Amino acid sequence: MNKILVTKSSMPELDEYIDEIKDIWDTHWLTNMGVKHQKLQEELKEYLKVNEIDLFTNGHMAIELSLQAMNLPRGSEVITTPFTFASTTHAIVRNGLEPVFCDINGDDFTIDVSKIESLITDKTSAIVPVHVYGNVCNVEEIERIAHKYGLKVLYDAAHTFGVQYKGKGIASFGDVSCFSFHATKVYNSIEGGAACFRDKEFGLDLYRLKNFGIRGPEKVDGIGANAKMNEFCAAMGICNLRHVDAEIKKRENVVKRYIEHLKGIEGIQLNPVQKDVKPNYAYFPVVFNEKTFGATRNEVFDALAEHGIGARKYFYPLTNTFDCFHGKYDPNETPVALHISKRVLTLPLYADLALEDVDRICDIIIGCRK
Repeated sequence: MNKILVTKSSMPELDEYIDEIKDIWDTHWLTNMGVKHQKLQEELKEYLKVNEIDLFTNGHMAIELSLQAMNLPRGSEVITTPFTFASTTHAIVRNGLEPVFCDINGDDFTIDVSKIESLITDKTSAIVPVHVYGNVCNVEEIERIAHKYGLKVLYDAAHTFGVQYKGKGIASFGDVSCFSFHATKVYNSIEGGAACFRDKEFGLDLYRLKNFGIRGPEKVDGIGANAKMNEFCAAMGICNLRHVDAEIKKRENVVKRYIEHLKGIEGIQLNPVQKDVKPNYAYFPVVFNEKTFGATRNEVFDALAEHGIGARKYFYPLTNTFDCFHGKYDPNETPVALHISKRVLTLPLYADLALEDVDRICDIIIGCRK
């Protein structure tokens, strides 16, 4: 049986990667913002259409340290969404901040901007919206609200590498936008991440935080972490950046094939096509209405698994239902997110997924109907 995973990492040809890392053996410069790190940083700045960028060992540290660099009052409230990966919520909590969970839209799964203002108090210091599955938040309304109340905005942009909105790079919105370059993402550097921002002074503080608080050769005037991207990861990032547009095009073909099979089937909700957005085809989420489709999300998940096909309940559970927060938050206060989390399934999607396998996956899903 041909086993299909939910994702498969994009990689360059082995010879290309070996050629990229050869000079590391000459310099022995393995980390600490070496030549590869600097090269990738400049190439990403151009590709992503951003003013400033700094690279990190992973996307989580990009978020956590960016929040720290904002110097938000300890104990202040940060409005965010529970329909996200653990990293988003944990980065807030680990900074001594209090997440306040806002519900999501039922159509594109991003934060429901119509509910944000009702959650703002005199303790609110920031908003951390999440671009989900490649879908873009309502950045204009978030900017309006943030300006009105004097709030910082940090976007978790882990799902939106290469996405553009009205011709602008998605990371040019907000005070900071953070990417993950994890192996499972549209673009990867094996492990890695980035923070994009406009304020160079902020960037200096952020750089210090990722490098032990070091200000100069003999000056350490802050308490920092170690979150520097190494040269081997940067080299993989350089190679993958050469091919990312072609990889996105292949992913588009996979998505189109899924849509051919699943569009219009009662009880199946597909990801929307957003106006003015250049997409990256990061994920293919399907929401199942068990009453009209005739099978639950879990039954579809199990049927696929029986055929060696991996799907993912993504995002489930909601972060405001995690055991580590037991009893602290009420998920019923985010009912749309709770509803979607129990019904959504992301199907296998990667550049090299054969269209014949997409056909087989869809046949199994449709066969679940009762």
